[in-house]
Amino acid sequence: MQSESARMSSRAEARFRLQEPNSLPRAIKVIALDAASEVVVRRVAARRWQSATFLSAAAFPGAARDFSGQPKDLTKEAGTADLVVMVASPGGEAHAASTIGETCSAKRVMTTGLVVGANPASEEAVSKTLSQLRPWSLMLVIADPDDYIDDMLTALRA
Repeated sequence: MQSESARMSSRAEARFRLQEPNSLPRAIKVIALDAASEVVVRRVAARRWQSATFLSAAAFPGAARDFSGQPKDLTKEAGTADLVVMVASPGGEAHAASTIGETCSAKRVMTTGLVVGANPASEEAVSKTLSQLRPWSLMLVIADPDDYIDDMLTALRA
């Protein structure tokens, strides 16, 4: 007698399997919240991505710009995403997190907060940033090494 697993792997059962990928590409917005995280996000943005948009809200928390310098409406960008990744470094300069988070909450957009460069930083500096991101992030990660972002976006098929 065949096991259930063997039966489900049979040619006869193959016709019931989905033949397409299990998800569509997501509209992902990756937003640097401070100057140090902007360096990391700029590096990631230089790679080829299908459905990821990279922005910086480092200069002014209420506004954003893309990496070609074009101004962007931060709330509109966050509201049209499937996932928003907020990237910040230790020190508590992630002021745009609340603006982005409020928009994402209202629009039911998934959010992830990534803290980069936490290894050499003090516990107090990391805590300041975590306290700014935590209320607005459904998932919060201290990314070490910084190329965790690349791996995450690749896994999401960005």
